[in-house]
Amino acid sequence: MNMSGFFLASHPRPVREAIDNYRRALDDDPFDVVEKVEFGSRLRVERAVAEYLGGKAEEVALTDSTTMGLALIYHGLTFKKGQEILTTAHDHYAQHESIRLAAARSGATVRKIKLFDDYQSISADEIVSRIRKAISPATRVVGVTWVHSSSGLRLPIRRIADAIAEANAKRGDADRVLLVVDGVHGLGAVDETVAQMGADFFAAGTHKWIFGPRGTGIIWAKSENWKLLRPVIPSFADGPYGAWMEGRSLGETEAQWVSPGGFHSFEHRWALPAAFAFHREIGRARVAERIQTLNSMAKEALAKMPHVRVHTPRDPELSAGLICFDVEGMKPEAVVEKLLAKKVIASQSPYATSHPRLSPSLLNDEKEVEQTLGYVRAMA
Repeated sequence: MNMSGFFLASHPRPVREAIDNYRRALDDDPFDVVEKVEFGSRLRVERAVAEYLGGKAEEVALTDSTTMGLALIYHGLTFKKGQEILTTAHDHYAQHESIRLAAARSGATVRKIKLFDDYQSISADEIVSRIRKAISPATRVVGVTWVHSSSGLRLPIRRIADAIAEANAKRGDADRVLLVVDGVHGLGAVDETVAQMGADFFAAGTHKWIFGPRGTGIIWAKSENWKLLRPVIPSFADGPYGAWMEGRSLGETEAQWVSPGGFHSFEHRWALPAAFAFHREIGRARVAERIQTLNSMAKEALAKMPHVRVHTPRDPELSAGLICFDVEGMKPEAVVEKLLAKKVIASQSPYATSHPRLSPSLLNDEKEVEQTLGYVRAMA
């Protein structure tokens, strides 16, 4: 039983078949297929992504992963002397390291804050209040994660964006605070429209909850924000390539120009629309409701076990599809090993303070969740 479906997707049949079809065509004639398919497919993929996000194709850049997306954003931004990036102590390595490396190059300073003191005291009001109070005149970027893989906490991104908008009311464009969101564990698991959440930049891999081809990801940004980025890796988009051919200068950055060029896993990227079509066929609301139902079932049962401490909020507005917990007297790896011995694939969070994790998803049903809970119950 795969209770770690969030980690890396098993390709569903429509995605697998799309990949296989493109792969066979590429193997038969790589040159002709790339020449005829790549450039038209790029727009087709961007449109499929934009439709799901509630945005426009020209607001989407294509990447290989969340990590790549975050790096392209932070390294693409410019900072004036004295400006800072504000992030949290709870974010993943990919967010923290993208910020650290970009700050080392740009001269920006970095500040981390805690959004809560302990798991039991988490509240949306406190999260928003702490971010609001932490924003200083030097703050240029606030970098957060939508759903924390360290605890399963889901941040109220819309409310955070509103608090930042209040801070920006007295700032000019060059000093306004930008909201950068690592959205990988919310995209495909939560019924929210990304383009309406209030983020300025949103990065996510599409090979987790979306069930997209492995090695695919996206950046979404408001149309007016792309001009704030300097491309980091040369793009093969028509604009930059044409400017190089003709020896002319480029105008303001567009989303496609941020998509890294070079030869990539063509068949995987071209097949990405099949994953979004798969989600649309089921229905985003139905997907989110199913994930929430199974996770609520698991959290409620775990919370009743005297030897288990659940760290993920039970409030569905503050959680998604990840459950972090501890079993009294057992290390996280021991819990994972015991579950694996029962043919349950669990995981542990890759942080300095680690917890076992379960992630009931579309791959599972109530019977599998109850079986897994029974194995945890037996660890008393």
